[in-house]
Amino acid sequence: MDLTQPDDLRLALRLAGIAPKKGLGQHFLIDRPALELIVAAAGLTHADTVLEVGPGLGVMTGLLVQTAGKVVAVEADKVLAELLQREAPGNLEVVNDDIILYDLTLLPRGYKVVANIPYYLTSKLLRQLLESPNPPSTMVLLIQREVAERVTAKPGKMSILALSVQYYAEPEIIGQVERHKFWPQPDVDSAILLIKRRPQPAFEADAKQLFRLIKAGFGERRKQLKNSLAGGLNTSDELSVRLLKQANIPVAARAQELTLKQWEALYQQAAKANLFN
Repeated sequence: MDLTQPDDLRLALRLAGIAPKKGLGQHFLIDRPALELIVAAAGLTHADTVLEVGPGLGVMTGLLVQTAGKVVAVEADKVLAELLQREAPGNLEVVNDDIILYDLTLLPRGYKVVANIPYYLTSKLLRQLLESPNPPSTMVLLIQREVAERVTAKPGKMSILALSVQYYAEPEIIGQVERHKFWPQPDVDSAILLIKRRPQPAFEADAKQLFRLIKAGFGERRKQLKNSLAGGLNTSDELSVRLLKQANIPVAARAQELTLKQWEALYQQAAKANLFN
């Protein structure tokens, strides 16, 4: 049975007595070249441990266990998890759990993530993985194309999501996957996102305070940064203007226009002004 063929996939689901669950974002990839590209992009060896999120019926899992030393497949759907477990090879561990609740410290350092992520979960999962005390070294994620474009945005189109990823890692879109290559077909196209973690964050900072500053800056997106900062940090317009000038940032700038270097300079000035105390 070839689960990249819609008829075979529907038959397998019917035999298992299950149907795709919209609430879990279950859209099964049925394009083998895309599956092979995702697995190849992870650069796996037999020394690697891979975390697969939402393995479903295990189409990609089958490719992963052939190249990785160990695969930990975390599946929230109990029936699908039980199906995967039935004929699991020795290097596959199936965990029936919500990935948001899964303890990433159970994995060895330097593990890799390969996943077809439900659209509703993307931002939350990215934050969990990147901010974990045991983050992955590499991630290859199949996500909504629009979200992938937001993650890889350049100054002028930056967002909190883009900064939260780019502060810790270097993201790159390496492929597009049209909606008709899934079953059931979603409403949007997808993209393959390769994320390689930096050896160190982009600059030294208290991450909690840095993203407090960033969220304040994006708090009123249509306003200039000086106004957003004043409102978000509960300070005066005059102090916001002074901080921007000290950081060599144009006073009329907006949050989406700033580079990571400019956020670093602004963070340093805000820290000097004791705004985080």
